[in-house]
Amino acid sequence: MQPGKPSAMIKPTIETKFQIDYDWWSRERPSDLRTYLLSHLPPDKRAYFQNKTTADQTLDYIHPETAEILRLDELGLALQEAAHQSDFINTHTSLVDSLFRVFIANGNQPHSPLELSQITGRDAQTILKTVGGPKIYMGIRPYLHS
Repeated sequence: MQPGKPSAMIKPTIETKFQIDYDWWSRERPSDLRTYLLSHLPPDKRAYFQNKTTADQTLDYIHPETAEILRLDELGLALQEAAHQSDFINTHTSLVDSLFRVFIANGNQPHSPLELSQITGRDAQTILKTVGGPKIYMGIRPYLHS
């Protein structure tokens, strides 16, 4: 599935779909994405990747819910493993981190604030105010169908 292009021209609503815009990361914070992704790993896995100096090899990963086959590097695989832990998305994590983790866990499938609210247990209006405003948090932006 090809991601759509986010747009600054729309006024998001509670039903607007959002997802991580990796192009935003490339433009705005190109050297920060790996560090931010590492912050979502358990401490033991984080330490392994922080000390790793060789390039990651690419592996096939079969998503347990969709059966989609994804090509992931070692970090991507570790993130998927972390995403299936019961405490990966929890109320003790900041709102933006929780939202980012939803997108990590679901392969960056677009979700509305209403859907994100059901997954995270956070208020849908608060989610909309946070990611639907002019400031972009961690690349989470409105998704437009192509």
